[in-house]
Amino acid sequence: MKIKKVEAAKIEIDMTPMIDICFQLLTFFVFILSFEGADQDARIQLPASELAKPPEKSEDVPITLQVTKDGQILAGGQPFPNADAAKSVLNAERTMLEQRGRSVSDANIIIRAHKDAKTGDVQQLIKVAQSVEFTKFSLRAKDKE
Repeated sequence: MKIKKVEAAKIEIDMTPMIDICFQLLTFFVFILSFEGADQDARIQLPASELAKPPEKSEDVPITLQVTKDGQILAGGQPFPNADAAKSVLNAERTMLEQRGRSVSDANIIIRAHKDAKTGDVQQLIKVAQSVEFTKFSLRAKDKE
């Protein structure tokens, strides 16, 4: 008795719909991703203010600096012991602006200071930023509920 070998049928899966769905999900998440929270640190608890209101329009070139309650400066994701030490980051920001053909006056320094931070630390940070020729500043606070 002779046995014939039967070839197994090849099963091919059409991957086009799977690739299409993955691309659509990727596109969806890219569009809803917000980098606004990347400049915020959980250690900074903003002071409450009745006068606090959101900015009317988003800043053209925002540069976020944060002051912790012990006077440490957070700039560009790096901690600095004081405002003078953070001057290197401000100089780097200024250089990047100039390389892009932008003026230092286009930038807006956003200062997020902890509610228990010393006023002198914030003032020193503003002085250092002014020495690098930045002129626009915004202080952040949260609305009183």
